[in-house]
Amino acid sequence: MATAPETAIQRLHELQKNQNTSIIELSNDFGPKPSSDATKRNSTGSEASADDADHATSPATLQADLIHYKELFSKLRFSYVEQTTKEKFLTALTTDPPEFVEPQENLELEAQLVEVKASLKAQKLQVAETLAQLERRGRELSQRYESIQLRTSQLSALPAQIADLDATISSLRASSAPDPANPSLSLPLPETLKVLQEREAEAAALDKQLASLQAAVPRKTRELERLEAELKPLEMQRNGTVAAAREAQRRREEGEAGMGDDLEERGRWLTAVEQGMRSMLEVER
Repeated sequence: MATAPETAIQRLHELQKNQNTSIIELSNDFGPKPSSDATKRNSTGSEASADDADHATSPATLQADLIHYKELFSKLRFSYVEQTTKEKFLTALTTDPPEFVEPQENLELEAQLVEVKASLKAQKLQVAETLAQLERRGRELSQRYESIQLRTSQLSALPAQIADLDATISSLRASSAPDPANPSLSLPLPETLKVLQEREAEAAALDKQLASLQAAVPRKTRELERLEAELKPLEMQRNGTVAAAREAQRRREEGEAGMGDDLEERGRWLTAVEQGMRSMLEVER
């Protein structure tokens, strides 16, 4: 089923087919009439001159032809007035009896001539105004025609753009479906902003805690170095005590008399001392 834009495009194409929107070939009305020989030459070379048809009817060419014909008609008008005046003068001289014009008649003719010139000037002004209106109207129609052509091309591209937008909307809807693995990715915008603010607050708290821990690192490092320095003598003492305890155990096992009990008691005492020192220093074994 055709959509509204497609129906409008089809209707517009039908209207364009039924109407002729080409430029009127004005040059055909003003151009010189071809002779029989020229007609034959044009019939044989019609294919060669077909490419120049568009150039002959272009606005620039028509404007140049219009200026040329205005100048030509002005010269023809002057020649016509001159020939008519000569003809009337010669006719007046050659008639029998010759016609004589009185001064009063000349004055009357001059007064009529002034009126005719004024009327002709008014008509010229009216024609010039009409031509200016026609030119403005032609420019407006030309701009409207170009605007219609542009909108027609844009309207022709609308169905493809609408199809692309529909596909994009479908893909976005499919991608915005709830994610079973992580439902938080499908939250609405207000809830997403709320979760984002909570995460930012947690990140700020962690950054603050990390900064405090980093500030405490040098103090803890110095304390660790002090404890290690205190632990080294105790480690040496422990190693000696362990060695003595092992020696006492070895002697007791060998059955030496007298000294075995002393070494055992000494070993117990050192072990108790070691445990007490570790508990005070909080050092694990």
